[in-house]
Amino acid sequence: MDNFVVTFARGFGSGGKEIASSLAKELGIHCYENRILTLASQMSGLDEKLFQEVNEKIRNNGGFTSFLRGLPRSRSYIARNEQFVSDDKLFEYQSQIIKSLADQESCVIVGKCADYVLRDRQNVVSVYIEAPRAFCVRRTMEHMGVTEEVAHATITQTDKFRANYYQYYTHGNYWTNPVNYDITLNSEKVGVKNCVKLIEQYLLIKGFITPDMIQTEETEKPDQSG
Repeated sequence: MDNFVVTFARGFGSGGKEIASSLAKELGIHCYENRILTLASQMSGLDEKLFQEVNEKIRNNGGFTSFLRGLPRSRSYIARNEQFVSDDKLFEYQSQIIKSLADQESCVIVGKCADYVLRDRQNVVSVYIEAPRAFCVRRTMEHMGVTEEVAHATITQTDKFRANYYQYYTHGNYWTNPVNYDITLNSEKVGVKNCVKLIEQYLLIKGFITPDMIQTEETEKPDQSG
């Protein structure tokens, strides 16, 4: 069977990354997110730190926006001003990696405007995961161990970065526009596990996978029926 790629865009705290990882695990394929930055660094010969500092972040009006260096790992919320050159070139390197991965293997790719980079390919399924703010705040507090205030600030800032990044590199397209995607799911209403199941069903409909390719916990257990 030919290669296929599932791309994920996701609101922060929506569980999009967890859904992407679970999908990849059940299908026995790789899930790429920040590893793309490592691969782009290796290909370009540039310090990986450059890619990390502009991970789904863009410049604004000729300068660079203030942005978080990573996400807060404590109850403090730390923002820094960073600068570097050739952010467009860094995006180009990332895009080359994404296209190369799509050529070589079936995989899941999270973020990085992958749906846009691979927009002309017929073997790509693009997914957008979102959820109400209260759900995202609760998940962020639980997973990051931060206060509600920090969770709100992190979600607002990160989603703003992602939206601006997407708009810039897609030449004006809007990040949450459902027309950009094959599937848009509300992870609170559907449930994280059921989101995975729905995406798998869509892949089955498209003919990208067969039922035997789905490795659930039940199918992985040996037969002990005697």
